Amino acid sequence: MNADAIDWQMELIANASEEEQRRLIWGMSPIDVLRFDAKFENWAHRNQFPPSGDGWRTWLMMAGRGFGKTRAGAEWIHSLANSRRGVRIALVGATLHEARAIMVEGVSGLLRVAKLRGETLSWEPSLGRLRWRNGSEAQIFSGENPDGLRGPEHDFAWADELAKWAQPEAAWDNLQMGLRRGTRPRALITTTPRSMRLLETIRDDRWTVATNGRTDENINLDERYLDVMTATYGGTRLGRQELEGELITDVEGSLWPRELIERCRLVRPERFDRIVVGVDPPAGVGEGCDACGIVVAGRLDERLYVLSDETCQGLSPEGWARRVAAAVERWDADMVVAEANNGGAMVKSVLDAANVGVRVRLVHASLGKVARAEPIALRFESGRAFLTGRFPQLEDEMSGMVAGGQYPPGRSPDRADAMVWAMTELSPTRSGIPRVRRL
Repeated sequence: MNADAIDWQMELIANASEEEQRRLIWGMSPIDVLRFDAKFENWAHRNQFPPSGDGWRTWLMMAGRGFGKTRAGAEWIHSLANSRRGVRIALVGATLHEARAIMVEGVSGLLRVAKLRGETLSWEPSLGRLRWRNGSEAQIFSGENPDGLRGPEHDFAWADELAKWAQPEAAWDNLQMGLRRGTRPRALITTTPRSMRLLETIRDDRWTVATNGRTDENINLDERYLDVMTATYGGTRLGRQELEGELITDVEGSLWPRELIERCRLVRPERFDRIVVGVDPPAGVGEGCDACGIVVAGRLDERLYVLSDETCQGLSPEGWARRVAAAVERWDADMVVAEANNGGAMVKSVLDAANVGVRVRLVHASLGKVARAEPIALRFESGRAFLTGRFPQLEDEMSGMVAGGQYPPGRSPDRADAMVWAMTELSPTRSGIPRVRRL
């Protein structure tokens, strides 16, 4: 296929749907695929391009596996190396082996990118040094040897998979100290996110621009691979991290650490002694207001189970009341437990008007949300409460509750509060705390 035909096909792909794009790419001949691959700027995702503007020092690309982080990094570095003579670049991998095998010699690495552009680079593996024809050089380093980054000065740096570095803080600090050559030093971090303080610190720095990407945004990936990964890990913490590129962090002192949440998953039993719908009504109406927390929970013997998260947002009182009624019918619940602190009479009247078909019990919150949640968190920790599926938004709220403290300001754990009300109702005592009865 000649250059004009490739350009025509590129335009066809650019205007096609995502599904059609994949079909067209997978129907290409090997030679056409190589020609297509060389035109990175025409098919790359927008988050694979560097941020615009001059007000940043660090570009943090946190993305799922297979998004194209390595290719984006190699393209950026190759472009900078050719931008002027004598540029000095640091290539930092988790290990020297990975820096060489992935960043330089890999299928999306610098040697491959240069070859697609019709250029030949000088690569000296024994020295870990890469040279361009204009005198620009890149040197490989590792995140397990921070002292290796002491001394050298660089114009630019590419830090790959920082979340895997053995000594991330020390290595990153030394890299930053040496990033002082030229008029505008900059660094790119390409990594699959992992809960770590350094990543949060870099992300929140005012000189950082963070971009994200999901695995399924790479149109070059086989649809069968995407289907298998989504079916296996979709909605899980691992999937959100490894496929969606989401940085999921644990809050210090959380009532529900992420490890506890993962440990408390069980297959849903076939029967229950009781099923209750917990409701945390919003104080207002509209998209800017809190959500209406609606969570279904069940009890079998002494064990409690989260069955469903039916939470909604932006609906009128009549709208969320109909959602509650639908949840009652779907799960054959025997009671609705609703917080009445915000307009108790109104809550009761709209639920009655929705014909929920079961008793509605109004509860008044005398304690804060976190204090109410602590007995229920204890049941999870002691192996007496479980999740029967994946509930990402509910789990985020659960993990944000801190023992003896307050929930993060500006956010309301409506889902978690609804779950607590339902589970408290199903507990042996409504407080959720076992008591000793005197005879």
